[in-house]
Amino acid sequence: MLDVSEKAASHPAGQAAITTITGWDDEVYRRIAGYRTPILDRTLRPLTKAANNSVLWFTIAAATAALGGVRGRRAALAGVTAIGIASGTVNQVFKRLAPRGRPDREGAAVPQQRHVPMPESTSFPSGHSASAFAFATAASSELPALAPLLFPLAAAVAYSRTYVGVHHPSDVVVGSAFGVFAGGLGRYAADRVSDRVAKIGAGRPDCGATGSAD
Repeated sequence: MLDVSEKAASHPAGQAAITTITGWDDEVYRRIAGYRTPILDRTLRPLTKAANNSVLWFTIAAATAALGGVRGRRAALAGVTAIGIASGTVNQVFKRLAPRGRPDREGAAVPQQRHVPMPESTSFPSGHSASAFAFATAASSELPALAPLLFPLAAAVAYSRTYVGVHHPSDVVVGSAFGVFAGGLGRYAADRVSDRVAKIGAGRPDCGATGSAD
């Protein structure tokens, strides 16, 4: 498969854009690698691992569904649906269309204590970032009280992907932006499902009333 960057590089405008983005990516990536904050070293590595396979978000969804009543269940459904849309599109479409390599973590001297296993998949865009913002957007739009928790947490997960050295900054930016879009789609799809289930439930005969009539 021909790398998208190779196709774009055949055009002067595309080559200039790639050069600009790559330069920005490298500069920001190295600055983050050189930014030493012990509290972030202790928190972002476990946070990024907790978000693997969206375990963090599924856990929050389960708690929200269990404790949040009807609105909580709708928020959980919207969030999980959005993750499915974001993750499926990123992994099955974007990463295949734009097979970008992972950043040079050793070359940028990312501290060893931050390291997590380097994913084998291509780098663009960040699936963790997409899923994080998809869940936050969908769940919070259904249950706004979740927003002050979910959006900062999503931002921390997204930032952690560059902080631990496994993603270029532009991977995270694009993944996060797509996650917001997927979150809107997830909320819409979940609402349609919930409304359909409610209509089906409302149309069922009342067994108790029927028994009385008999």
